[in-house]
Amino acid sequence: MTDRIGMSWLKVFQGQQEFYSADYWDLLTGIWRAGGPVRKTDATRMMRGLKSAQTAGKYVEAAIQHGILSEEENPRDARSRVVCLTPEMLERLDEFFDQAVGELRRSHKILQSKGPLPEEP
Repeated sequence: MTDRIGMSWLKVFQGQQEFYSADYWDLLTGIWRAGGPVRKTDATRMMRGLKSAQTAGKYVEAAIQHGILSEEENPRDARSRVVCLTPEMLERLDEFFDQAVGELRRSHKILQSKGPLPEEP
């Protein structure tokens, strides 16, 4: 199950393996959960595995350059910028999560068919 979900995550990026990392997982799922634009500085903080704000900023810029994120002026604060998933990436992530839920359901059915599970300690 985890292998199939992992391969589905790679397909989200259409073979661009540089985005197949936990840092991009944190960034993109964080923005996806937000349901709309987030301040660029908040987006960099979503990558919990990166200690450097400068490195996180480079990741965000790479995602913008590859059309994964779009950037615009913050309508609420002219001193900051916001980023959001591009419509195409939002569609791909929605599809990914639908597939991941399907994998969980299939795995659950397989486990149920094997009989009762031992009680957890």
